[in-house]
Amino acid sequence: HMGQMGGHMHDGPHMRFTAERTPSEADLARAREVLRTMRAAITPYQDAEKALEEGHRIFLPTVPQEVYHFVHYPHTAQEYAGRFDVAHPGSLLYVKEGADRWRLVGAMYSAPEGSTEDQLDRLIPLGVSRWHAHVNVCLPEGVSLDDLTRGEIGAGNAHLAGTLDAGRHGAVADTVNRQYGFMADGRFGFEGRIADRPSCEGAGGKFLPQAYGWMVHVYPFAGDDLKTAFGTDVP
Repeated sequence: HMGQMGGHMHDGPHMRFTAERTPSEADLARAREVLRTMRAAITPYQDAEKALEEGHRIFLPTVPQEVYHFVHYPHTAQEYAGRFDVAHPGSLLYVKEGADRWRLVGAMYSAPEGSTEDQLDRLIPLGVSRWHAHVNVCLPEGVSLDDLTRGEIGAGNAHLAGTLDAGRHGAVADTVNRQYGFMADGRFGFEGRIADRPSCEGAGGKFLPQAYGWMVHVYPFAGDDLKTAFGTDVP
């Protein structure tokens, strides 16, 4: 449902990637330096409790995802303000391995929405990585990106567009709505069936050409193969 928020990322109606570039020697050296710095900086967070104690918050915790973002909002705000620091990524990336067991797989960096490819390249080289943006997202009336950031997905509001109707779906509707909120019927959100403005407005939604800024996932524990570390799949 929300797998694209992290697990396997691919070009599609809701995702835009930067163009592939051939890496220079300088790109490769810089990429290896990023991995070294990052590995040292985030290894202490292999204990997810430490991340939570230090103010990271799980993005959409009730929605099953291949990879969960533990977001540090002050670090993310710095990234959106154009202050980029490899040692302080805006989000840590975890895979869920049981009720309360989390495995740290990497981190995510962000950059402002209006960034050019050359600007992104100066942060993490496009010769080794493909930055991505979430595009053509339809949110129902009454739900904003700020709400999502706070984890408010309308879970308690069975009348919100996108939630399942109890009359038609019976007791299961309540469970699904609590878990998915406005994403329950599959039309809205980052993976929703709606991916264009007319359909979104026709469904009473608000169309976002781009949701949030540019993002890149890096997996520094997968060994030294840069293709894997900077790839679009969780290793």
